[in-house]
Amino acid sequence: MKVVVLGTRGFPNIQGGVETHCAELYPRLVAAGCDVTVIGRAPYTGKAPYEYEGVKIIPLACPKNKFLEAVWHTFCGVLKARQIGCDVLHIHAIGPALFVPLARLLGMNVVMTHHGPDYDRKKWNAVAKGVLKLGERLGVKFANHVITVSKAIAAMVYQKYGREVTAIPNGVVIFPRAVGRHVLSRYNVEQSKYILAVGRFVPEKGFDELLQSFQQFSAKNQDGWKLVIAGDADHDDDFSRKFKQDCRNTSDVVLTGFIKGRELRELYSHAALFVLPSYHEGLPIVLLEALSYGASCLVSDIPANREVCLEKDRYFKPGDIPTMTRKLHQYLDNFSEDSMDRQGMINYIRETYNWDHIAEQTLGLYQQSASFSRAEKAETYPV
Repeated sequence: MKVVVLGTRGFPNIQGGVETHCAELYPRLVAAGCDVTVIGRAPYTGKAPYEYEGVKIIPLACPKNKFLEAVWHTFCGVLKARQIGCDVLHIHAIGPALFVPLARLLGMNVVMTHHGPDYDRKKWNAVAKGVLKLGERLGVKFANHVITVSKAIAAMVYQKYGREVTAIPNGVVIFPRAVGRHVLSRYNVEQSKYILAVGRFVPEKGFDELLQSFQQFSAKNQDGWKLVIAGDADHDDDFSRKFKQDCRNTSDVVLTGFIKGRELRELYSHAALFVLPSYHEGLPIVLLEALSYGASCLVSDIPANREVCLEKDRYFKPGDIPTMTRKLHQYLDNFSEDSMDRQGMINYIRETYNWDHIAEQTLGLYQQSASFSRAEKAETYPV
């Protein structure tokens, strides 16, 4: 089966939830016998085509601009996919889904994955939010099949559009807890003496409010805790520049930049507390990653985070800095690793968010979609 993929910047080692999703999913589909071509974005992948674990990545030029990038790239990408030819065109996210009708007009069989209502993100202005809502509506209406990365998104799509979809979650790879402390030494951070946050520097992640909460926490707790934030901005803007400057002006805050692999695994393994204060998520891979190491977690009370079944007291209202600060004290003032049921959480994540199972479900949907498409064409064009 020949599959072409749009809606991701590319991979590996490119920041973003969709990028992580695709980097795990498509090599598994190649191993299952699929011929997969990802149409990437040249500003992130470089201009030369390459392969990653059997997946072919073909970069296309596009402006590195948060308002134009996805729209321009997906339009050109649909035309490129038609030129390549495929059994399934898989489009990720509701922005790129704006061009699902074009792909259908060109005769392609389209699967769309809804990674979350991106129009809820703080970074978008009214026009961009309108375009994203239109992309969601067109994608859901015209795609042959729709996947959502969470049950909450599936319920939302059904409520808004009356369409049944297939919920296939994000996943996580289970690694042993890291023993080494090379990254900790580099940043002068002690094991189990830091709070960890991971993600892009955009307003909806709530990192600016986490910083304020940490400042209030540190004013009362003098035990040498640090806040480590792993990530960066895709597109530097006034928000990200101010946030990074505020971090540099705050003692005991460490910015690592975007990191992956062994370095990130080490930070997950030795964190006393992982905090995800987002206003918006699809199904946060960084939370699944943190839990896969048995990390103690504190997260915002939004549908995507509630889908990962944590104890009730692990949630706080997005933007509620006093409650976040109180919970930092609650979990860190008398912190003890011995009180954490790491293995129980790891087992839960392994069973529930397994990439091998996710790939099997996705392949099954591809086969169903391709078979339906062939039957539809046979009825439309009788021999």
